[in-house]
Amino acid sequence: MQLLAVGLNHTTAPVSLREQLALAPDQLGKAVQAARSWFARQGSTTSGDEAAILSTCNRTEMYAASDVANPLDASGQFLAHYHALNFAELRPHLYMLPQDSAVRHAFRVASGLDSMVLGEPQILGQMKDAVRTAEEAGGLGTYLHQLFQRSFAVAKEVRSTTEIGAHSVSMAAAAVRLSQRIFDRIADQNVLFIGAGEMIELCAAHFAAHNPKSVTIANRTMERGQALAARYNGAAIRLAELPERLHQFDIVISCTASTLPLIGLGLVERAVKARRHRPMFMVDLAVPRDIEPEVARLDDVFLYTVDDLAQVVQTGMESRQAAVAQAEAIIETRVQSFMHWVGDRAMVPVIRDLHESSEALRLAELERARKLLARGDDPEAVLEALSRGLAAKFLHGPQQALHHAQGDERARLASLLPQLFRGRR
Repeated sequence: MQLLAVGLNHTTAPVSLREQLALAPDQLGKAVQAARSWFARQGSTTSGDEAAILSTCNRTEMYAASDVANPLDASGQFLAHYHALNFAELRPHLYMLPQDSAVRHAFRVASGLDSMVLGEPQILGQMKDAVRTAEEAGGLGTYLHQLFQRSFAVAKEVRSTTEIGAHSVSMAAAAVRLSQRIFDRIADQNVLFIGAGEMIELCAAHFAAHNPKSVTIANRTMERGQALAARYNGAAIRLAELPERLHQFDIVISCTASTLPLIGLGLVERAVKARRHRPMFMVDLAVPRDIEPEVARLDDVFLYTVDDLAQVVQTGMESRQAAVAQAEAIIETRVQSFMHWVGDRAMVPVIRDLHESSEALRLAELERARKLLARGDDPEAVLEALSRGLAAKFLHGPQQALHHAQGDERARLASLLPQLFRGRR
């Protein structure tokens, strides 16, 4: 079995491509099952192929363990096939990582080292959710289960022994900073949050700290929207009310799991006209995007996506370089430990075969000895024959290997065999 990680993230692909591979939480289980079926069709010799898929606004990647001939290409082709994309066009944006590189990547992702916001904690929860979904879909086996459990342990160690998360600027804080470039005082603005998930909760907390003129939550589920709005003395509306209400808001932050845009160009054009061209600040944190990208062309609208926030969240990166170095050192040590475990796992079938063959030899000699004793042969002679027979059969294979080997191979066998057959005294 070969471990691998194949996918794309904010460093290898723009949001316009990432949104084409993005999967909603309720789609992950089906995708995991499809991945395992794909490996089976690619010539997997066992039914033990493993797969888990992580999909966030910054990445979509698959972790797998498979014995197909070329699992890296098979995984990349699966991502293209599943999303109806051309593999040749997708390939330049993919990272395709085998074995220890895949393990290192998983550890770095869980620890927040591969995030747009260095050290951000949300990714660990997202990874745990993805693993839980993969397990429910039957995608986890011995290798991935161990990989993710160690990933979580490494993340905990990195966060508890380094300052990797210190001085970080979150996406929510970056949105506040950008809005302050447009509006001098958030306290004079009406703020609309679309969605009620974790990212919107973070954004609401950051904007509420500046005491905006009003806070409104638009959500598909009214009860959840009302619960979040109540925390900030705000109001809740339904998504269906956006066409009539959008023009009332100066700041709009959106992050939903919708697969299609919720806010189109025409809707924003009408809102700008109703506002008499007063500026609107909009942040689309969703992948796939909630706001049509064409909205950015409007003169009075300042639209930012997750990729646009990248420069802002890098603030303070220099002060965290020492923590990054510490974290990378921890990860490297844990990668070597995990690969040692993988190596041991690879030897399990060999050891099992050795046990089975030696047990067969033992039973054959034991049966022969019992027959000799049953016919009345001298017990001492039978024991002597038993011991000689066992020794001869155990040594037959190594002797034949030495006999047929030549050159360097014979020299290697000659140096190795004494170590293998040196018994305890």
